[in-house]
Amino acid sequence: MNPGSHKPPQDALTVRHLRLGVGSVGLALPVVLVVGHIAATRRPTLLDSLSGYYHSEMRDVFVGSMCAVGVFLIGYRYRRPEDLLGTVAGVLAITVALFPTATGVPAATVDGLDRTAGLVHQIAAAGLFALLAIFCLVLFVRPDPAGVPPRRSAVVFYRVCGGLIVLAIAIALASTQLPDDVRHTVKPVLWCETLAVFAFGAAWVAKSDALLRAAEPLNGLDVTEPDPRSPTPA
Repeated sequence: MNPGSHKPPQDALTVRHLRLGVGSVGLALPVVLVVGHIAATRRPTLLDSLSGYYHSEMRDVFVGSMCAVGVFLIGYRYRRPEDLLGTVAGVLAITVALFPTATGVPAATVDGLDRTAGLVHQIAAAGLFALLAIFCLVLFVRPDPAGVPPRRSAVVFYRVCGGLIVLAIAIALASTQLPDDVRHTVKPVLWCETLAVFAFGAAWVAKSDALLRAAEPLNGLDVTEPDPRSPTPA
């Protein structure tokens, strides 16, 4: 038996690596932005949103991470619905990176171009989070191309992650009605964005492992050879 025959197909490994890349960046981004900013300023301060770190010393990290997520999503290929939504989500992620939010910029320095870029940023960010919720709530819980459904515990996990993303979006939108001083003190958008990004990152990392397990030959046997435990055909 060829030892290399136990390896999952290359296509499965590629998709798994893309999912793992998206999820890993999602899990790391909030931590790197917050810790990096505190280390750079030497003050334990938080900004009002993750997007606000664009206007700090962490600009390159924010832009680079969002562009990396965008490239991963655009390059993601699995099934047609996921391919299409992944491409749209990737374009939105890059748009979020290239069109900075106007939040956190002194009001006296904000002009019409800044406000337009900020509006594009907000629309792209909302669309991106909505699509990531759809991945968790709809696409990840479907049976694989061979018709094998995910485990019940996995379905629950994906739905919890999707629900947290939706909840975070709803709370962030509702928080815009709070007084400015309350929003600046409590920073609800920062916490909601962090929750949503952690949830989507965890779901994508979990799905990457599920895909790899599904692609492995049954019980370590080569799928191209007969199972010696199977009865001999008559």
